[in-house]
Amino acid sequence: MRAPRGGPSFAPPGRPKARNTPPQGAAERRSRERGGPSFAARVVAWQRVHGRQDLPWQRRRDPYRIWLSEIMLQQTQVATVIPYFERFASKFPDVGALASAPLDDVLAAWSGLGYYRRAHHLHAAAQRIVADHRGDFPRDAATLATLPGIGRSTAAAIAVFSQGECTAILDGNVKRVLARHRGIEGFPGAPKVTAVLWALADALLPPRSDIGAYTQGLMDLGATVCTRANPRCDVCPLKRDCVARRDDRIGELPSPRPRKSLPHRSVRVLLVERSGEILLEKRPPIGIWGGLWSLPEIALDDDPLTFARVRFDADATVGADLAPIQHSFTHFALTLYPQRINVARWPPRAETSQYVWLARDDALQAALPAPIRKLLRSL
Repeated sequence: MRAPRGGPSFAPPGRPKARNTPPQGAAERRSRERGGPSFAARVVAWQRVHGRQDLPWQRRRDPYRIWLSEIMLQQTQVATVIPYFERFASKFPDVGALASAPLDDVLAAWSGLGYYRRAHHLHAAAQRIVADHRGDFPRDAATLATLPGIGRSTAAAIAVFSQGECTAILDGNVKRVLARHRGIEGFPGAPKVTAVLWALADALLPPRSDIGAYTQGLMDLGATVCTRANPRCDVCPLKRDCVARRDDRIGELPSPRPRKSLPHRSVRVLLVERSGEILLEKRPPIGIWGGLWSLPEIALDDDPLTFARVRFDADATVGADLAPIQHSFTHFALTLYPQRINVARWPPRAETSQYVWLARDDALQAALPAPIRKLLRSL
């Protein structure tokens, strides 16, 4: 029975909830699934008919392009990733080109995808591959997992798609499919639940000849059928023995992240302008928006003119306030209060590599945080 749309469902009275138990062994699985094809066989058959077959990174088994796609797809949907991937892969066609590029160019090509730490890791991993592997991109999961920004699941996905290594993945979509199908309780990010899901993922692997279709099929099922909201259970190849569907618990599984109130931070950002140009400031390499270009930032109760005079010895006047901008991170919420500042005199000693003056259209080509880009576009 499918959960009603718009809210969680609950098991009927008297029906016990599923428990997190270790995955069954091969003999037990065969016995359990005698009534039809195995879990893996159903996923493979579905993928070969309904799965995604012609994504830009699927056209050849190039581990570099597969790696780029896997990093970009972390917390980002396929439709959003495709144009970024094509531009990025065109600008940096191989690992050597990426390793030798200035970090600013890499961040600029990444700008708009968010989670910029991923771009830092891409650049660092490319340099490691050139330095430690003579530019030969690793293909096995064990070696891949030693590189910056590549965790166990991402390493497995690259190894599967580039050389057919028979190893399990466990990204967010796969966690949802497995948690619903086997009735796994608890938040999938909790260590104990993650361990149960990894053991299950390992136990369900198909023969090596099917590993590529199986892995892609699990990803596609989670992204297009077993979605977080309004899953399309009627077309799912796993529906006949899905615990969440049987027990009317689709809205409950997997369990959501335990709620915590997000701390809130408010800052003022200064839109410093002179003769049609805007002042951008380079952010520190570590921290929020690390290494990106942004607007100078001050506390809400600081005086913008005092800041301009003390920091730059510049003569300036206050312009109009602009509408506040709300932006959320994983661990806190941020409100930006933009303030226009008009500079009449900018002393030469204030010219440093930390700051750059750019026309608005040129500034939009720089590696900017998404809310700053949105602000500049609105001008």
